[in-house]
Amino acid sequence: MRAFVIFAAGFVFGMGLYLSGMTQPSKVQAFLDLAGRWDPSLAFVMAGALAVGFPAFSLVKGRRRTLLGDELRLPPVGKIDRALVSGSFIFGVGWGLAGVCPGPALFNVGLFDVASIIFVIAMAAGMALERFRKETPRREASGEGGPPSIVADA
Repeated sequence: MRAFVIFAAGFVFGMGLYLSGMTQPSKVQAFLDLAGRWDPSLAFVMAGALAVGFPAFSLVKGRRRTLLGDELRLPPVGKIDRALVSGSFIFGVGWGLAGVCPGPALFNVGLFDVASIIFVIAMAAGMALERFRKETPRREASGEGGPPSIVADA
């Protein structure tokens, strides 16, 4: 049952991206091109996501477990730290340059799109590098320990 729910959620998300045209980098880049031929359709996709997301989060806010029985872990409200800001910056720059973010990239990998395959490999490498950074002990004043931190945890 668990695998089916995960598959169904991913399928619905992927179809939403596909039907809205958000799997096309040119569509995203047209939304971000305010000085050129601006395409506002991504704003409607975002509004639709908010229309679904806000009520859904309101329903689960007081729960301790998901419908599948897993622990429900929501991010703390109002916690803005260096990791959040730098991650948002990297996400935005990557989205602006490539015209694609992780969801559409994963969808396009299924279409054997070479640019998306390269994007997903680079994304996975970045995630592995960050996991390695978090799991490696930090250098102390003595100079011992792992590599210096790229993003400080607050």
